[in-house]
Amino acid sequence: MSETRLPDGALMAQKDAPVGGQAVLEGVMMRGVSTWAVAVRKPLPEQIRPEGLGKEEAALGEIDVTSFPLVSWTKRHRALRWPVIRGVVALVESLSIGFKALGISANAQLGEEEEEISSGVWAGTIVAALALAIGLFFVVPVGLTSIFKDKLGSAFLFWVVEGVLRTSIFLGYLWMLSRLRDLRRVFEYHGAEHKTISCFEAGEPLIPENAQKYSRLHPRCGTSFLLIVMIVAIFVFAPLGLPAWYWLVASRILGVPLIAGLSFEVIKWAGKNRRKRWVRSVMWPGMQLQKLTTREPDLSQLAVAVASLEAVLAVEDPRNASPEDTVGMEVVA
Repeated sequence: MSETRLPDGALMAQKDAPVGGQAVLEGVMMRGVSTWAVAVRKPLPEQIRPEGLGKEEAALGEIDVTSFPLVSWTKRHRALRWPVIRGVVALVESLSIGFKALGISANAQLGEEEEEISSGVWAGTIVAALALAIGLFFVVPVGLTSIFKDKLGSAFLFWVVEGVLRTSIFLGYLWMLSRLRDLRRVFEYHGAEHKTISCFEAGEPLIPENAQKYSRLHPRCGTSFLLIVMIVAIFVFAPLGLPAWYWLVASRILGVPLIAGLSFEVIKWAGKNRRKRWVRSVMWPGMQLQKLTTREPDLSQLAVAVASLEAVLAVEDPRNASPEDTVGMEVVA
């Protein structure tokens, strides 16, 4: 079988598997069909300080792994497995697991005498993060475009300008995140997560040295997914024309689940058809964008990602799951 390389020049796995993940603080969360796990490298006792680790300081302690059973929400009712709807359900479920994993990783960096971050604080963080995302990427673009609505003179121009503004705000936001030194190690763990998943999808033994060969970019990455969201939003909002400003704002907020569900179907399809040259061409912009949110990990970071995935594989083999079990489970990597 011929090798396929991604824009960073590294290998891409030829097959897809229902495994997803997320970078957390000094660690990685991995999710299969019936299990999810978090592996975090804990700081040494002498590294524990009230202010936490330095901006680019690596935790040097042991790897702590915690796993949890998972019963997908899509199994609760047949309607939750329908196309588009399954994407919304899977994404909300992934957000829930992701914030739980972040809480676990944050608490792992604290000393025994320090108080753990409460679930209430994390719930507030989730609400604030969602409100910020919807406001910044959906409400602000339509609000700014509405200021010039009369001068634009047509629904088509309004649609184009709003779409360009939304995408520009998104790209600028990612660029600013990529410049933050505080997030450098998180982006390295993001790369470790992608490499480890690709190593598993390629069927190679899960060791850091094998994972290192694969690309830090992945067709199902959340960064690519968000770019698809920005593009899909342009087409979803186009037929609405130019109603009153309050209907414009309401449509952008209420339309988020539909856009997310459609985008999920697109990235799920792209992941399964990654070997086709024209599909890789369509995926190319999203893959380039991942260069902002991933960095090359070292072997110690890959060891953490491998430990997380091995905790999932100790309970299940996602490749052997039935089609019914994997409905809506093709989470972003």
